[in-house]
Amino acid sequence: AYDRYVAICFPLHYTTIMSPKLCLALVALSWVLTTFHAMLHTLLMARLCFCADNVIPHFFCDMSALLKLSCSDTRVNEMVIFFMGGLILVIPFALIIMSYARILSSILKVPSVGGIRKAFSTCGSHLSMVSLFYGTIIGLYLCPSASNSTVKETVMAMMYTVVTPMLNPIIYTLRN
Repeated sequence: AYDRYVAICFPLHYTTIMSPKLCLALVALSWVLTTFHAMLHTLLMARLCFCADNVIPHFFCDMSALLKLSCSDTRVNEMVIFFMGGLILVIPFALIIMSYARILSSILKVPSVGGIRKAFSTCGSHLSMVSLFYGTIIGLYLCPSASNSTVKETVMAMMYTVVTPMLNPIIYTLRN
């Protein structure tokens, strides 16, 4: 989203702003943050006891499915999921939406209809994938419901683990 923001809002400064050093820093930051996030949940999950049926009714080892199998107190895990989810999910999603608001205001200043159409087609595909990815994750982890069935949770998890990554190359190839 930042790349598209710079490309549309500051096209003449794009190569200066999006330097290889900044791109490497953005990739390194996302790798470090996700590694620490995964390690935190792994360590918290390791302290739980599992005494009943140990068959996970899921297609991968999802945190919500594991917490349902635990016979120990999972309140700490649930609080950490909610708090860290707020930081790692809501803040980037809000920043992406804010960057698209700035992109929209810049697009509307473009005098040619062709330029507006090209910008909307490029950004629209990315925004639809971002919405699908973040929408299902936020719905699954930040708005948990005791009434959610295992099937519903599995379908939601499939949306962000299988469908979105599978659609990304197709959409970006067609649009670019």
